[in-house]
Amino acid sequence: MDEIRLGVVRAFDAETGLGTVTADGDEAPFHCTAIVDGSRRIEPATRVAFVLGPGHGGRFEAHAVTKLEPVPPS
Repeated sequence: MDEIRLGVVRAFDAETGLGTVTADGDEAPFHCTAIVDGSRRIEPATRVAFVLGPGHGGRFEAHAVTKLEPVPPS
């Protein structure tokens, strides 16, 4: 089973549908079709869960990008 990782969207370009997510100091690209809710858009700084797996060109990409609810202030 693939490991679910937690991260933050660092950048997203709605015109190309390409973005990057960072987790534990690593950065992984993703395409808007990897966003689970089907919205095809996501704002930078959004907290997400994702699975890292093989992608195009032999590099790893974020798959199953799932938006997480904001953490309420304590």
